[in-house]
Amino acid sequence: MIKTILVALDDSEVTDQIIQTVQQFMLPKDSKIILCHVFATSESEMELPADRPHPESSTFSYSQIERQLKGYQTQLAVESDIELVAGDPAQEIIRLANIYKADLIITGSRGLTGVNRIVQGSVSSEVVEDAPCSVLVVKGT
Repeated sequence: MIKTILVALDDSEVTDQIIQTVQQFMLPKDSKIILCHVFATSESEMELPADRPHPESSTFSYSQIERQLKGYQTQLAVESDIELVAGDPAQEIIRLANIYKADLIITGSRGLTGVNRIVQGSVSSEVVEDAPCSVLVVKGT
């Protein structure tokens, strides 16, 4: 049974689709959803592929992201927490999944294909590869 879901959000267009997907789940009342956003640190930003959030170039500040996640939180029918962390996005998502003992991770994909995917990498691919639980990747339209 899925009781704890880690939902990894960034400031991309796919975020609304991820929230809509989460809302479609029929979760027991004792379920918990953790909404998280990872701000890439300057260390990891040196190697950061283009499909990962860059805090300096991000259109949203820390407080805007926090407000956005709190807004999503009010739309959920079960208990939820917010996690705003800094670091390598894939590693931090996996770390949070381990901390919360998540049964499922939900993340988005920006649809990189071919050479771009190989050269730039993909947060969702890394999460799928290394996650301690099942991962649902919501594809952007």
